[in-house]
Amino acid sequence: MLRRAVPPLLAAIVVVFGVAALMVSPAVGAPQGRVDYVVMAGVPGLRWDDVSPEQTPTLWRLAGQGSIGSLSVRSGHNPTCPVDGWLTLGAGNYAGWPGERGTTGCPTSPVTVARPDRIGANLPDQRGTVLHNKDRLPWGAVPGALPESVRCTVAIGPGAAVAAARPFGRVDRYEPNLPEDAAGLLSSCVLSMVDLGTVAGEDPAERAAAARRADAALARLLAARPDNSLVLVAGVSDTDQTSRLHVAVADGPGWERGWLTSASTGRDGYLQLIDLAPTALRALDRPLPEQLFRGQPATVVQDRPADLSAAIAGPADADEEAGAQRRVASGFFALLAGCQFLLAIAVVPLLRRARRHAGPGGPTPAPRRVVEAVEVLLVAAALAIPAALVADAVPWWRTGHPGWAFAATTLVVLTVATAGVRFARGYRRTLGPLGAVVIVAAIIVGTDVLTGARLQLNGVTGYSALEGGRYAGLGTVGFGVFTAAILLSGGWLAQRIRREWRPAVLICVGGLGVVLVGSPYLGSDPVGAVALTAGVSIAAAISTGGWLTLGRLAWATIAGLVVTVGFAVIDMRRPAGERGGLGRFLDALGDGTGGMTVHRSGAASVDALTGSPLTVLALIGAVLVWFALLQPWGGLKRLFGIYPAVRAAMLGIPVAALLAGLLGGSALNVAGAAAALTVPLAALSALRVLDHATDRTRPPEPRTADSGSAGASADRADESAGSPVDGADPVAGSGVDGADPAADEPRADVDESPAEGAGSPAVPASAVPASADPAGRSRPPR
Repeated sequence: MLRRAVPPLLAAIVVVFGVAALMVSPAVGAPQGRVDYVVMAGVPGLRWDDVSPEQTPTLWRLAGQGSIGSLSVRSGHNPTCPVDGWLTLGAGNYAGWPGERGTTGCPTSPVTVARPDRIGANLPDQRGTVLHNKDRLPWGAVPGALPESVRCTVAIGPGAAVAAARPFGRVDRYEPNLPEDAAGLLSSCVLSMVDLGTVAGEDPAERAAAARRADAALARLLAARPDNSLVLVAGVSDTDQTSRLHVAVADGPGWERGWLTSASTGRDGYLQLIDLAPTALRALDRPLPEQLFRGQPATVVQDRPADLSAAIAGPADADEEAGAQRRVASGFFALLAGCQFLLAIAVVPLLRRARRHAGPGGPTPAPRRVVEAVEVLLVAAALAIPAALVADAVPWWRTGHPGWAFAATTLVVLTVATAGVRFARGYRRTLGPLGAVVIVAAIIVGTDVLTGARLQLNGVTGYSALEGGRYAGLGTVGFGVFTAAILLSGGWLAQRIRREWRPAVLICVGGLGVVLVGSPYLGSDPVGAVALTAGVSIAAAISTGGWLTLGRLAWATIAGLVVTVGFAVIDMRRPAGERGGLGRFLDALGDGTGGMTVHRSGAASVDALTGSPLTVLALIGAVLVWFALLQPWGGLKRLFGIYPAVRAAMLGIPVAALLAGLLGGSALNVAGAAAALTVPLAALSALRVLDHATDRTRPPEPRTADSGSAGASADRADESAGSPVDGADPVAGSGVDGADPAADEPRADVDESPAEGAGSPAVPASAVPASADPAGRSRPPR
């Protein structure tokens, strides 16, 4: 009866853990005060390293009295050219300008601004632009959605005309240049957009001169600003193929001396270009066209340093780190894929020669030193991504050679971590390296997430603010590593206890991982939490041995579905701007744009599948497992038969990784990150198991009738001490250090279900020459 109640109880525990992960997140900032006018000033290309009290004194003073942040200028095209940035500003969504693109990736023909009268202007190409964003781009942007939301809009300069044009092309009031006295013009409409010029190129003198001109124009603009107005200054775009973070300054009532943020980023000091349109409407107390806008209104967080130089140094440093991250990340993962490929080639002959044979006809075992060296390299390969994550705690990007600095830092961290595992107390045991590595990896990733995921943002193994996809929580690579680490930690711990308690251990460890991944306070990844729930449910169902029967699969499916429904219900009850990916998808289904969401996810998956070294890592791992480790000589089936809890964890990892990639639009990236940790450990453990495949164990001495309770207690103690759950080799072989198998402790409970289809028996009968004893048991020769 109790055994029948275990599956529903475990499913209930998974549900509780999963739903608890989606608590309501606190607001990222309080709504700001209402104003009568909003003036949006754009300077394409303006970065924080262009701002200084000497060359931009007006902007410096404005930043000192207002709130500042780093602006991500992602648009419908990559790179975000000035015309794309202005168009995105006016759409409140990722928009792009049509037309042929030159070598720099930007349109070759200028924007045509016609002036049919002296009041306004007209964009003849606006209709084609609207159709281009509707039919060719997956975001559903409507150019002109922002000016269409107010009665009247002023545009000064050609770039501002692109942002201020309504969907049919009309600009309400237009001037090609900023007048000397612009007070009357700026107060004629509640919303004004001003093009202050462009700061382009990498030559310091040219950038300084352009920044001074923009600052002088800003001084004239501020002198003419209306009373009770909000001024937004933004570097609305890049100017070449190099993406950067740009300036964002807000000055007005309620915007004093803080960090800018929004619900779309969830990170203090970071704002998206698509957030500026809803910010303007919210400040004017106008309703937001939520189905058209993808951004969220900006808010202010009051924890900025009092010293303005120190405050501005933060966004400038973030821009430098993000730029260096993009250059270094691809090289790191390509190198990791190459190293894992070479290790896979080196492991195959060792696996074929790892199983010792009693007769002279077997293959000669590989030299012990070679095997030990490869084992250490496998440990290092598994720890490479966690070590790279720790390396991001060191400001390597500030050096003259950031790539070499990152490589040196990562190598030092990796050497220390590998040495710690190598000289750990339980390293000689079969599962000793696996347990040490996965616990270290889980602690590194978990600690980073618990402390605000600071190493994830702009980190080599994290995500970039330049991509505009994620700014807080757990990234794709971090989720893949953490999923593998948390499931293998649960399997390793479960293997060390009695069989009937193994599912509970996996549920508890995995449930904690689900909470950390899915909580908006921490990982902020509800899709990842649902995928991890599925992996944990599968692993718990088969952790005691045997196959995944229909009954076990049913309970695992029910747990995953209930958690998914719980996430969906609670996510839909949150404000629209704070919903996760699951809630936004359900919103899209409700308003008829679900197909567009699926299209975006599919396009992202294709890009991730074709252009990522993580895909190569996933394929290398799959080939090694299928064509080597799962072969009769590969050792993985034997490992699964002896350690069913570890088998369960390793089967739960691909379930969670592939499901997360499918639902999150990251294709095989999650699986590649998980494989980078799992496959080297699986190969190492297989080598250890094969090394002990022909070891013999001494069965426990028979109990006599007068043994009494003391004898029974002793037998139970021997079983506990000799069981494979204590982390020792389940067949108690000579071990890596070559101890005599005949001198080992008894192994009385090697019950790890090889007969249930998981693998070969732990101790082959042919390996134990028997001599009958009075109790009918076999005993190895003395």
